[in-house]
Amino acid sequence: MGFRVIKTAAATLLSILLAAAAGIPNAQSAGLLAILGVETTRKRSLRTITARFFASLVGLFLGCILFYTLGFHYWVLGLYVLFGFPLIVKSGFKEGIVTSSVIVFRVFGQAELSLHVLLQQIELLAIGLGSAGLVNLIYMPQTGGVIAGIRKEVDMNFSVIFTQMARTLRDPAYVWDGKELIGANQAVQRGLTAATREMENHVIHPDEAWNVYFYMRKEQLESIQNMMQLLSQVYRQMPHGDMVADLFDQLSRDVMAEEYTGRTEKLLLELELEFQQMELPETREEFEVRSAILQLCRELALYLKIAKRDKMPVEIKQMNRPFSFRGRN
Repeated sequence: MGFRVIKTAAATLLSILLAAAAGIPNAQSAGLLAILGVETTRKRSLRTITARFFASLVGLFLGCILFYTLGFHYWVLGLYVLFGFPLIVKSGFKEGIVTSSVIVFRVFGQAELSLHVLLQQIELLAIGLGSAGLVNLIYMPQTGGVIAGIRKEVDMNFSVIFTQMARTLRDPAYVWDGKELIGANQAVQRGLTAATREMENHVIHPDEAWNVYFYMRKEQLESIQNMMQLLSQVYRQMPHGDMVADLFDQLSRDVMAEEYTGRTEKLLLELELEFQQMELPETREEFEVRSAILQLCRELALYLKIAKRDKMPVEIKQMNRPFSFRGRN
């Protein structure tokens, strides 16, 4: 927010100075247009400026018709609002309602319809909105470091979650408060917001890597929540649970790795084969617990499938790419 204020101040001052140098009356109006044009990302700025510019042209066209037909009276401004705003919204430029009003009210204030006056308003638009766009395009704060920090926070929470799940399997009486699950969800949401902002700051060839990463983690969180429900059904300590706990211990380490290791997947496949060699449950209680553990393994397989789906190609890895999240467990 602080940086946006600085950008707004710079764009406002620049637009007023340019408008004054161009000899436009009430040059401060250019500053107001610049304030309306400053946005948080480059792409959003371009969309907003385009919408405001064309909305102003639509409003100026309607305003001129009303002023030429009915004259410069205050009640005519009411008619402009009554018919102009719906027209601008229907044209798809609703973000430019305020900007168009500034231009139309300037024409009303001069009480004159001439080519010179109309060109002045278009020039004012170009200066005010152009200054805002220029300031936005020149510099946007780099958020890569912030996003990398969020990614680290997410991975750390995932690691703790799997460690706690392993501990619960070994000791079903253990009580875990689940705060890391809440923390991971909040961090993923913050990451998605930051990643979208970062992508919108790259007008040409935007990098979607961060977005893909956080959407992958969001999908994996849903799988983890399913695992937690299954884990609650393991109310008795069993050798099968201890074996699956070893998988989660491995996963708690793999999730911190830079790429998909495949170690947990390999161990899971070996464990499933081992389960098939074991004797069937003898009691209903053993059947229920072993059934929950088996379903837990299947949900874990789905979790790993999500990671493997986005596995980083070997040729990209060999290029020493500075950020490689794809396929992280």
